[in-house]
Amino acid sequence: MNIFNRREHIALLLGDILVFAASLWLTLLFRYAALPERGLFTEHLFPFLFLFVLWIVVFFIAGLYEKQTVILHHRLPHLLFNTLLLNSVLAVVFFYFLPVFEITPKGSLFLYLVISFPLMLLWRIYGSAVLSPWKREKAIAIGEGEELKELITEVNNNWHYNISFVSSVDAKDLGSMDFKEEIVKRVYAEGIYLIAVDLRSDKVLPVLPHLYNLIFSGVRFIDMHKIYEEMFNRIPLSLVRYNWFLENVSTAPNITYDTLKRLMDIAIAAVLGAFSLILYPFVFLAMLFDDRGPFFIVQERIGKGGKIIKTLKFRSMRVASGGGPAEITRVGKVLRATRIDELPQLWNVLRGDLSLIGPRPELPELVRLYEKEIPYYNIRHLIKPGLSGWAQLYHENHPHYRANVSETKVKLSYDLYYIKNHSFFLDVKIALKTIKVLLSRSGV
Repeated sequence: MNIFNRREHIALLLGDILVFAASLWLTLLFRYAALPERGLFTEHLFPFLFLFVLWIVVFFIAGLYEKQTVILHHRLPHLLFNTLLLNSVLAVVFFYFLPVFEITPKGSLFLYLVISFPLMLLWRIYGSAVLSPWKREKAIAIGEGEELKELITEVNNNWHYNISFVSSVDAKDLGSMDFKEEIVKRVYAEGIYLIAVDLRSDKVLPVLPHLYNLIFSGVRFIDMHKIYEEMFNRIPLSLVRYNWFLENVSTAPNITYDTLKRLMDIAIAAVLGAFSLILYPFVFLAMLFDDRGPFFIVQERIGKGGKIIKTLKFRSMRVASGGGPAEITRVGKVLRATRIDELPQLWNVLRGDLSLIGPRPELPELVRLYEKEIPYYNIRHLIKPGLSGWAQLYHENHPHYRANVSETKVKLSYDLYYIKNHSFFLDVKIALKTIKVLLSRSGV
């Protein structure tokens, strides 16, 4: 079962396309002061279709089809404004600098942008109320720990989910309660047809016969692991056991995926690496005038299989006088803020030490610490590390360079999500969304 209404994603996509088309029709209406004839509309629609496809891709990269964006309305106006502004620039480039088509609706372009912006804003802000389910299904949650509380709070505070938790049962209390009297009767009395349960908890085992009998009354069940993963895009560490890894993690090679991933790494890294050479002389000059130190640094990181790999970066720090701690240079601040300091790592991708997409490689001394403090931490070394990854997109408090066990636990939960679900499509999605992160300078 999918607790987030995926039909809403499809409806948003179709609604966006409809708004694009309706804006074009209104543009022709205002421009010619008459109802557009079918032939006129079709003549203009053909070149605009290519632009619509490009705009949808930009919407996807910007995250306008992500459930977090749909749910958190306060983010929408600012994000939508920036996205539509970028789409306007693309439209100008498309029609003014790429004269591919016989007709050039340049005179209509400005009017189209003026009309489409408020229509899209109104659709995205108020259209979701129409798309959301009118009635939410009643549910009960059976589990324990902070994850149970997070689930209930997230679901019950957001009406975009198609269920509502009317009650919860702490698994630690199951041994001291009459489950049939306190839970089963309530299920029948209140018309509850969904139960989210931690099926991996030993404390739940004694009540499984009662849950089994509820199947014959039309009650459905969903594992807390799956529902949590879908909502938060990560795997909760406190819910996983050794059996989770045996079920969800495989080291067997996937020839199709591995080949496509390597080809994508080589193609993109070669192109970006070649273009990045243009920046090298400017970086060298800036560093030369700043502190005259070495241009590159080589860092040891932990790669696939726990092996040491050496990554290349532009130097952004210098050792302070008197043997004090290293400090970031003036040029280094700019290099880090723009991610230019990581451009030399594209050559590590070409060599095969790194991939474009994967868990970020850690320093050896931090890995030794985390392997002692965080269970299952070494599982992230089963796959090749990458320049960008799932955790870099969704984990807000990245621990950088210094030890931070609590935040690294959260980061690992995102890495586990990627390890479980990695695919070529997911890699492409991460690559596209990384473009947005880099352009917004929010950091990877």
